[in-house]
Amino acid sequence: MQKILKMSKLLPVFRIVALLEGLSYILLLFVATPLKYFADDPQYVKLLGMPHGLLFIAYVVIAVLISKDMKWDSKTLWIVLIAAIIPFGTFYIDKKYLKPVNA
Repeated sequence: MQKILKMSKLLPVFRIVALLEGLSYILLLFVATPLKYFADDPQYVKLLGMPHGLLFIAYVVIAVLISKDMKWDSKTLWIVLIAAIIPFGTFYIDKKYLKPVNA
């Protein structure tokens, strides 16, 4: 019973972190970086870099923490972790691995 309660609290947090991490990564790659190099304006990379880094670390840590409760094998855990470095990857993870559990 304790594990179910723990999972139910951590899963919504993980879904929010995954969404924010994916969004910050997309903004960093497709908005801030082009502005840095084409408009010579590095302020957006500086502005988005630290929050994205913290969200990335939170994503990885929470994924590892909930992997046992979610009964992910090591292959699934690696897919979830690798998705954090692929643009739009966290959105795929939410739809494929997290949303069916929460629905």
